[in-house]
Amino acid sequence: MKVNGETITLSQSVSLKEFLENSGYRAGRIAVERNGNIVPKQAYDSVMLTEADTLEIVHFVGGG
Repeated sequence: MKVNGETITLSQSVSLKEFLENSGYRAGRIAVERNGNIVPKQAYDSVMLTEADTLEIVHFVGGG
């Protein structure tokens, strides 16, 4: 699987929510694109990731 251009090996299929939590991402401050499509936050639990997936994860940064 590729995440932000880096290859990551998955030992088994995992939900997007579990992957994000295990990788230290905070779901409230990111947007996720999977294989070219934005994943709605309410779908993070049901989207299952595989080795064939490509993710782009974008962090929201506040400023003033």
